[in-house]
Parts: sequence; C-alpha cells; structure tokens
Amino acid sequence: MTGATGEAPPPPEDARVTDYLDHLRAERGLSPNTIASYRFDLRKLEAWARSREQKLEDIKVRDVASFLAHLRALGLSARSAGRAVHAIRGFFRFLVREEKLTDDPMENVRSPRPFKPLPRFLNRAQVEALLRSPDCRTPLGLRDKAILETMYASGLRASEVTLLKTENIDPDIGLLRIFGKGRKERLVPIGSSALAAILRYEQEGRGLLLKKKRTRELFLNHAGGALSRMGLWLIVRRHALSAGVASILTPHVLRHSFATHLLENGADLRALQAMLGHADISTTEIYTHVTRERLRQIFDKFHPRA
Repeated sequence: MTGATGEAPPPPEDARVTDYLDHLRAERGLSPNTIASYRFDLRKLEAWARSREQKLEDIKVRDVASFLAHLRALGLSARSAGRAVHAIRGFFRFLVREEKLTDDPMENVRSPRPFKPLPRFLNRAQVEALLRSPDCRTPLGLRDKAILETMYASGLRASEVTLLKTENIDPDIGLLRIFGKGRKERLVPIGSSALAAILRYEQEGRGLLLKKKRTRELFLNHAGGALSRMGLWLIVRRHALSAGVASILTPHVLRHSFATHLLENGADLRALQAMLGHADISTTEIYTHVTRERLRQIFDKFHPRA
C-alpha cells in the first residue's frame, strides 16, 4: 500500500523500541527532544538491520561495527555517531535488563571520540581594526571601546565581562578581580591601553548612560541597566562587521586571541591557565596546538626548502 505521495509508508516501529522510549520518558524523565533524537537513531538501526534481513535481537558485536561503519559512510559527524552509540547502548542494556535479550552486543563498544577543532583567533591586524571601530565621541562608543579592549587584554569570558563591577578594577596595579565558573575568584592583569579605555569610559561615558540609576556593573546598556550577554554579543557582532571580521569573531574568539597571542610571545602555560581560569591545564594546552600550527604555516610559507 502506498501513501498520497506514491511512496510506501515507513514500517511500524519495533515494539521493543517503543517500550524503551516509554521507559526513558516515564522512568528517566528525559525531554521530548532527547526522546525524539533517540527514536531517530534507533530507527536508523532498525532500517539498517532490515536492509540485511536481520532482527534486532540477532545483532552481534561484529554487526555493531558494521553499523558504525554505515553511519560514517552516511557522513555523520563523530558527535552524531556518538549520540547514536549512546542511544543504542541504552536500548540493548534495557533489553538485557528486561530479559528480552541474553547478551549485550554493545558491552565493549566505545563511543567515537569527537574531533576537537582548534580555536579560531584574530591576527594582530584584525585586532587593531576591531579596536579602532568604536566611535569614541559618544558614550556608547566609549563603552564599546572599553569592552573590546578589556576582552582582548584580559581574555575574559562573556559572562565575566557582563558581571564585572566597578570595584573589581584596581587601576593602581592594573589588575581585575574576576569571579569565574563556580564563583572561583582570580586576579587578571590588564594592560595600560585597556585600563585607559575603561577609565575614560567611566569618566566621560558611564555617567551619561547611568543617568539617575544606581548599579555596580561596569558596563551598561543604553538604558543605564546592566549589560546582558546578548547585548554584549550584539556589540561584538556590530564592530566585527565594521572591522571586516564578522565571519570569524564572537566574544569567545577574542578570548582565544588573547591566549594565542600571549603564547606566541613566550607566555608561560601555567600563567596562562591562571589568567584564563581553567581548572585543568589540559584545557589550556589546546593553545599550544594553535601556536604549533601557526609555526608550521610560517615555516611552509617562508622556508626555501619547506
């Protein structure tokens, strides 16, 4: 029998798949979106098994390897394939627990490790173009200049920028007091250019934005309230367009640029870890890969026998 389009309707869902998804919904309390994703992955497995005239309960370890190869052939990313493995592993565990299956073919199958791309960053000329973008004749321009200078000079996360208070700045010794993830406190140096931009904004721009309101947050929106993360994103986006780096720049790319340029100039990895507020130095080590890749590009471009 065919549908209105002339195509055969998809086969009904295997009852065991339905039981498993009902279990996830009722007993595990997973969200509708997660249930839909798991159903999508398990239907893939059903279709693949059907194409081989194989029943789900007959799938063995070697068949799982063939199915994963099938997913790779479909062009699935490692992240999507990993999600499929997670869904299928849970499904077979459920069948074993419910005594509908004796052996679990997924018992020793590992999820594919997702490829971790190198962080993107701006080069020096792009940073200079970005920092020239704000119009410092206006209060909002002074604010934007101070924000961009601070982000590039200190490597703050977007949330840390929006939560920065006026009392968190020590202009005498050039330090910012930051409360990062988990409310962990750290001290971050800030350069003279960024500090000068902050002080000028405080003296000439912040009061005009604040009007008669009172707030401790350093960076304000046009109405005098605390700047939101979305507001920060829009500021960065606007000046990225003006500087011609819109295809690259996000608030986090400024953080990457800060870290990459410090390492390129000989900064110590442990010091960089402390400034970025990374709990584990393995997170910071991604920037050593960036600088190695940069060195390789320079070598390939300029060495006569590269």
